[in-house]
Parts: sequence; C-alpha cells; structure tokens
Amino acid sequence: MLKLNRKGLMDVGAWKKAGISLPEFDIDRMESETNRNPQWVHFGTGNIFRAFPAVMQQKLLDRGIVKTGIIAVKTYDWKTIDEMFAPFDNLSLVVIMEPGGRLDMRVVGSICTTLAGDPAHETHWNRLHEIFSAPSLQMVSFTITEKGYSLRTLSGEYAEEIIQDMKNGPGKPQHAMSKTAALAYTRFKSGRLPLAFVSMDNCARNGDRLKASLVEIAGHWEANGLVEKGFVAYLEDPALVSFPWTMIDKITPRPSDRVRETLNSLGLGTGETLQTEKHSFIAPFVNAERAEYLVIEDSFPNGRPPLELAGTYFTDRETVDRVERMKVGTCLNPLHTSLAVFGCLLGYTLIADEMKDPALKKLVEKIGFEEGMPVVDDPGIISPGEFIREVIEERLPNPNIPDSPQRIAMDTSQKVGIRFGGTIRAYRDSDGLDPAELKYIPLVIAAWCRYLTGIDDRGNPMPLSPDPLLDSLCPHLAGVRLGEPYSGEGRLRPILSNSGIFSVDLYDVGLGKKIEGYFSEMIEGPGAVRKTLDKYLS
Repeated sequence: MLKLNRKGLMDVGAWKKAGISLPEFDIDRMESETNRNPQWVHFGTGNIFRAFPAVMQQKLLDRGIVKTGIIAVKTYDWKTIDEMFAPFDNLSLVVIMEPGGRLDMRVVGSICTTLAGDPAHETHWNRLHEIFSAPSLQMVSFTITEKGYSLRTLSGEYAEEIIQDMKNGPGKPQHAMSKTAALAYTRFKSGRLPLAFVSMDNCARNGDRLKASLVEIAGHWEANGLVEKGFVAYLEDPALVSFPWTMIDKITPRPSDRVRETLNSLGLGTGETLQTEKHSFIAPFVNAERAEYLVIEDSFPNGRPPLELAGTYFTDRETVDRVERMKVGTCLNPLHTSLAVFGCLLGYTLIADEMKDPALKKLVEKIGFEEGMPVVDDPGIISPGEFIREVIEERLPNPNIPDSPQRIAMDTSQKVGIRFGGTIRAYRDSDGLDPAELKYIPLVIAAWCRYLTGIDDRGNPMPLSPDPLLDSLCPHLAGVRLGEPYSGEGRLRPILSNSGIFSVDLYDVGLGKKIEGYFSEMIEGPGAVRKTLDKYLS
C-alpha cells in the first residue's frame, strides 16, 4: 500500500507503477536549506496554494534552480495541521484533471513545514518571529480569500477582534492582518529589513488592500505607543517594503469523490475530506484543472524566487491591472457568475453540464464575446480572445472538474459589481456605447434577483449559498410570489440602485427597468426562468 509520507516515498517503483510522479530533489536537504535561510513564507494552505504556487516552486527545486522550499502558515483552523499536514510530512498529492478523463498525478514536496500563525501555539509563533527576523526572507504571499483583508463588518464598524488587536498591540493578535502586522514589526525591529508582501487573492489591486490593512493597524499601534515610531513609515517605504499587485487564475474545486476512488484503487488511502470550522474542504490531495495564470508586479526589495522559469508573468503594475480586469470583468468571472445563478435556479450541480445546455453556452458567449470584448483593455502579455476561447471551449466544459454553480454562487453580492460593474461603467463612459443597449448582463442580474427569492424554477424551495448580504437583500423580495408577475413591482429598486453592490445605480445608466422586466418574466410561474432564458437566447 502506498503511503503519502517521507518514508513511503522510498518505494519509488510502487509510485511509478501507480503513475504518480515524485519530487526529483532531496527533500531533507531542501528542509535544511529552508530552515537556515528562509526565503518564502505563504499564508493560507488551501487548495489553490498546494495546486499552484507550491507546484511552481517544486518545478524550480526539481531543476536545481532554487534550494529552498515554502514555509506554509495557517492563521485560522490551524488545528487541522495535525490532521492534514503532519501525518503526511507536509506532502500533498496534486491531481490535474484533463478534459479527456486522464489524471496527471504528482506528489508535491516543496512545503518545508506548516506552522500555526497564532500566539496560542507558542512554539510555532516564536518560530515565525525568528523567520521574519532572517535577512534571507524575500517574500510573504497570501491566499486567504479577499475577506481575510477586511478589518470591518458589513456595517462599516471594526470587527470585534480588530478592536481588541488595536487595543492590545502586537503581543497577542487575533486577526490575520494583525498577525501579519505583528510579524512585520519584528522585521522592522530586526533592522528595517526589506520584504515583499504578495497577495495572490482574487480581488482588484490586492496589494493595495493588503497594504491598507497593515498600515491601518500599525497606525493605531504607533499612535497609542504600542510600537516604536517609524513602523508605519517602514511599511510605506517602497524601497524597503513592497505590496505587488497580482492576478491568479486556476480552478481548484472541492476534493472529488472520483479522484479519491481512483487514488484508493491504487492503494493510497486518502481518508475523508475534512470540513474545517471556516467551511473550507481539504484532503491530502488537491484536484485541479490544467490551465493556470499568475501575473505579478515585479517589485521585490529583497529579491525573489525566479518564478518566471515556472510560468509566472512578471510585469509592471499597469499590466497586472489590465490582466486582472480582463479576467475578472470580461473573460472568466462574469461567465462563472452567469452560470452560477442560472445553474442554481435550473437545478444544475455541475458547471460542465451547464455548458451542454445550448442556451447557457450561448449566454456566456454573448456576455464574453459580444458585450465584454468591445470594452476589454488588452494587457498585451495575454490575448483576451485566446483566453476567453480557452475558457468557453476547454475550461468550463471540462467534465472532470467537479465544480458546482452552488459553490460559485457563494458571496455573489460581493462579486456581482466587480464581475459586471466594470463593463457597465465602460459602456457609460465610452463614445458610441450605451449601457442601456446591454441585453445579456442585465438578464443575469435579473436572474440573481430571482435566485434571491429562494425558489427554484420548478417552484420548490432552494437553499441559497452563503453570502454576507442575504439577511439584508432577501427581505426586499419576501413579497414576490411565483405566478404573480406584478408582485415584483418596486421590490428590486433598493437592490438595483445600491451602488455599493454594483458600483453604479443601475437606474441611472438605463438598466433598472430592463432588469425589472426580465425579472417579471422569470416569476410568471414554474418554468418561467427557462422560458425567459430560451426566449432571449434561442
């Protein structure tokens, strides 16, 4: 039986027979080199980290280009280290799911160690302070989701743990940003050592969001005498501390039962998928698609790993911004959101199955090619046309990626303005284009409002995916009744006029009434969502 640990890797023949590639470098030597001269710390040990940045570093280790690995840090749910990392000696099994069904499997061993980023785990916390004191440290990266950078609640007030952290200083921080600030303070006290903080999360200008949170916390500490003067100036000095913008793209859905069964049939016991306290799903393996993109602003005061040799694009800030807007506002994320809301309403559980639906396939083609492409800002390093072609023809239809509309529909209120707001504003601000002429983007927004009623297209109750604004949005639709189109009159205005959601008032740009009309058609009775979709896309 194959064992996913250091000792188990010694049976090279068995792994080869199973068709699973192994690391080609000396893991013990990598661990020793990393502990002596740490260069890369990463916060967030989820699926995208293990399937993408960790694999990129492994490629460099395999070729002898670098000698050190990555020190991974969990700032919450850190007790899962004992369940999902320690038993496997920090090894992961990454499975690329090809459209034709082939599984490309490899053991990833580039993670040197996994540490709990929490003062409650004193040994690990002290080790992190030692690492942040090391002159060799070049980069601290993050995949903690965009919510991990927020210091405030939805009402705009500081979260309770942030209030406590600002009061208590860097001694025992609770929030991920406060913990990062405390470790940055250790680096400041160690001689104002240079460092790059690199957010790899999917949010616009992510480096600025990370910087703003750290500076805000540090400012409170400094103003209250909890840290030495000059700490804020250190964080704001680009010659010493940088916050590069990035764009990352790779679909890494929840662990697949099919992959688990395949691995178990090869003699590799993988146990059960663990759902953490924060509702993420992890297993000893990660399944992902082949396609991947990582674009990073090349701003590293203390040097960086040569990740361009593993496929990363290093460029200037403006190009990163154009790539991010291309992906998030035109070529991928709007298509995902469109499939998510319609998929939930129509009873789909797999994105790939939706792409077999002629109307839904045509919908994403119309939104991407017809409505989005006229205002896309070509970044130059990646072709928007080729990118969206790959998305529609290869990535979304991949039947082996077990991604669901229900997962994509999570936090839609936080995404819908980003996904569609940029295109709407671009139409508004462009000569010769009028947002009122848009047809398919408003159809999706109407479908999202229809989704918020919690009733599917068959007329049955439908569970809504987690979203921080459900409690404030759903009451606006409480009086909507299926089969009574007029019951929706006036109920969408508080939602569609909310520029905090869409970045514009949709009535001001001529779309509010159009969306109301689509919505009325979608509540005419059971099957009305399908009827409306087919009407405008058949």
